Amino acid sequence: MFYATWHPSPLGPLLLASDATSLVGLWIEGQKYFGGMVKDNFSEKNNVPVLIRAKKWLDAYFDGKKPAISSLSLAPAGGEFRQGVWEILCAIPYGELTTYGEIARKMAARMNRTSMSSQAVGGAVGHNPISIIIPCHRVIGSNGSLTGYAGGIDKKIQLLKLEGSAGSIVGVYSSNHN
Repeated sequence: MFYATWHPSPLGPLLLASDATSLVGLWIEGQKYFGGMVKDNFSEKNNVPVLIRAKKWLDAYFDGKKPAISSLSLAPAGGEFRQGVWEILCAIPYGELTTYGEIARKMAARMNRTSMSSQAVGGAVGHNPISIIIPCHRVIGSNGSLTGYAGGIDKKIQLLKLEGSAGSIVGVYSSNHN
């Protein structure tokens, strides 16, 4: 059984899901892959301790604080490759950016390969079931472009601005897409 609750945010309503022990999902309403594996199999419940902790984490984050990801019990569902990519995402420091290519190099090293597809990494990043907390918004293209974000590029820009890492990337993107 999964438990879920809604939480307001500057990005719009967020759906948080738990297996009662760990956070298994966090989606921005309307995002790609919304609800993931739990969307048709959850009971709405506001008093699950892990969901309460996740809401407090999100409130601190949106208040400009830097809550530690490690303070939450996370259990995103996915295969070994995706789990590896999500682990790398969790190691990206608050306010910093990395590229799909850099994650691919790290995954290749972990898997004892000479190379890894950036597109495969992009698929794993895009299917991250715990948006915001597992910071897939901190990943950009190798040319500095703000490539896709399941919640939408506008939400990615909001998150990067909040973290102070948007800088010239957002300015370039905004001027080219207005």
